[in-house]
Amino acid sequence: MAPTRPTHSFKTPCERCPLRPLPHFREFNEEEIEFVSKFKKGELAADAGTTILVEGAHSAHLYTVLSGWGFRYKTLEDGRRQILNYIMPGDLIGLQGSIMGEMQHSVEALSPVSLCVFERDKLMGLYNKHPSLAFDITWMAAQEERMLDEHLLSIGRRTALERAAYLIAFLYQRGMQLKLFNGHKAIPITQQHIADTLGLSIVHTNKTLKKLAVRGLIRWQERTCEVLDGEQLAEIASWDGLGERLRPFL
Repeated sequence: MAPTRPTHSFKTPCERCPLRPLPHFREFNEEEIEFVSKFKKGELAADAGTTILVEGAHSAHLYTVLSGWGFRYKTLEDGRRQILNYIMPGDLIGLQGSIMGEMQHSVEALSPVSLCVFERDKLMGLYNKHPSLAFDITWMAAQEERMLDEHLLSIGRRTALERAAYLIAFLYQRGMQLKLFNGHKAIPITQQHIADTLGLSIVHTNKTLKKLAVRGLIRWQERTCEVLDGEQLAEIASWDGLGERLRPFL
């Protein structure tokens, strides 16, 4: 397992958070920024392949993704893995462990990731003193549930081609909203990640992705999937997209 590296506390001051200027996120008022600055304990850096949270573990912390890509997953006793969802900047992870006592899934970094670290013990103070931030956490939990609903629909009812098109279109649209692409629009996933998300064999996944590549919609490079036509991918999946609503983060 690749290491995580603590970084200097408040390396990124909350008032100068690189996520705040993005139009995708709602504005913070001064009182909220002051509270979150005190709530934040420091930052953590993780290399690609790092297991950030482990299923069954008790964590003293919550994390907000500051940069990078990762995914949530569960595994069976024989090692088979199901990827549940993908995490990107602004996403909150570790809340499940705070509420239920232990994590019910694991989290791994797809790319180098930086995380803001918050102390779980101070979470009740947020609920008691800042109802707007408490609502934000509730909103993020509901949004995660909404995404999982769409993923479950995809696995249960879409064809293999529609599943693959939906997943890549979903990751592409989230990446575009968060301005994660520099130059070419490459998502840092492998065909094995896609197979583990869609519940398909690697052979079936490879054949399905070749169909999308032949249509000129995607291009595979080493450990990345470059999206050439995100709109057509969404159309194949009969997916309406993420929408333009503002979302909160901590």
